[in-house]
Amino acid sequence: MRVAIAGAGSVGRSVARELLENGHEVLLIDKDPAAIKRASVPNAQWLLADACEVTSLEEAGLQECQVVVAATGDDKVNLVVSLLAKTEYGVPRTVARVSNPKNEWMFDEAWGVDVAVSMPRLMTALVEEAVSVGDLVRIFTFQQSNTDMLELTLPADSPVVASRVGDVAWPQDTALVAIIREGRPIPPTPVDPLEAGDELLFVASPDMGPQLEELLAPHAR
Repeated sequence: MRVAIAGAGSVGRSVARELLENGHEVLLIDKDPAAIKRASVPNAQWLLADACEVTSLEEAGLQECQVVVAATGDDKVNLVVSLLAKTEYGVPRTVARVSNPKNEWMFDEAWGVDVAVSMPRLMTALVEEAVSVGDLVRIFTFQQSNTDMLELTLPADSPVVASRVGDVAWPQDTALVAIIREGRPIPPTPVDPLEAGDELLFVASPDMGPQLEELLAPHAR
């Protein structure tokens, strides 16, 4: 997979390293000469250019990319990069960094954003996930499909504890995608029992949260 990353700061470089380790081809783009630190990610391709300029994106060969990551610290730039990637080059997948939570509402399909990653919101979600039992935590939203990634840690008094996954009447438009138990992710099957302390990960429609909480942790509401 070929991935272009706009923004070669610490976030962009970290993403690039992870993708390279997973066997992907990565191009880092930045208009600031000071950000072009080839030795920091030696296996990546580098381009000194303004990712908001169509001529720069032509040079980058964006039409050959399967994913574009807009990882600059400027929300306006990330929106423009995502929109150009989608409308001008038909890139299948765009991921955009949101620096200011007040701007999160703009990072949607209208601006060409498939997945918006809000750093402050993600950190808040991770803090809540670490300390909350029985509370539903929204990890992030898939903008293109308008679905949420949700997490809930089962309390000991949950009515579904000791039930099998296939016996639970899950709300519609909700999919249990993983059970994390004692630090191990478990792909759920209909015969898997649910235990107190299980971390359950769901993909669900935005309005399914209250129904999930009522089903899994009604005493916490």
